[in-house]
Amino acid sequence: MKSKAEIREAVWRSMTEAKVAAFPGAFGRIPNFVGASKAHEHLAGLDAWKKAKAIKCNPDAPQRPVRKRALVEGKVVYMAVPRLTSERCFVELDPKRIVDPSFASTIKGAFKLGRLVHPKDMPKIDLIVCGSVAVSRDGARLGKGGGFSDLEYALTRSLGLVDAHTLVATTVHPLQIVEDVIPMTSHDVVLDYIATPDELIHCRPTYPKPEGIYWEEVGEKLEEIPILRELSAKVSDIGP
Repeated sequence: MKSKAEIREAVWRSMTEAKVAAFPGAFGRIPNFVGASKAHEHLAGLDAWKKAKAIKCNPDAPQRPVRKRALVEGKVVYMAVPRLTSERCFVELDPKRIVDPSFASTIKGAFKLGRLVHPKDMPKIDLIVCGSVAVSRDGARLGKGGGFSDLEYALTRSLGLVDAHTLVATTVHPLQIVEDVIPMTSHDVVLDYIATPDELIHCRPTYPKPEGIYWEEVGEKLEEIPILRELSAKVSDIGP
């Protein structure tokens, strides 16, 4: 079985060699890809998308069309602050206060036009869209290796902002769909849908979704991330 690192490297290499990695390139990141502006259209056909009032979406370039469409359609978009460096660790993009959805859908625009919010001030999230490096049709997913998408999911799940029924989707290039078995752990985000420029794949995941923050696996992130310290203190106060 290939390791997570080996699968990532293979995907980045294949996208680069096939010249389907858009600016700024594939290696070391959630790769932007040729066709990203079309892939999001498949997500927009989901009932969950049509009904959603609030979505959580990653801030990476290939999911910018997702964020823009959501704002145009009147949905509130929540983006995590990179590396969760603040207790107000999400950027809220409210279309009622935004006149330029195109600019607001960029990272620069989001921080200029959005507002930082604490998770306790967020509504229930109706749909999650995450960035991916590699995915498989059974719902397994790999990010770029930092573990922050997984942590963001755990955080929102722990606070009741999402539950086991909240759909999780991603947009990718077909070359990011791998036949290799992607190693999955208990805290890894599981996909319900994969959208490519050509199709929408219903994963029917065979893996359980994380149920919250698994504190024994947090490690050094506890000292690095303010919101984790805050929640950990509350857990300690409650006791066993």
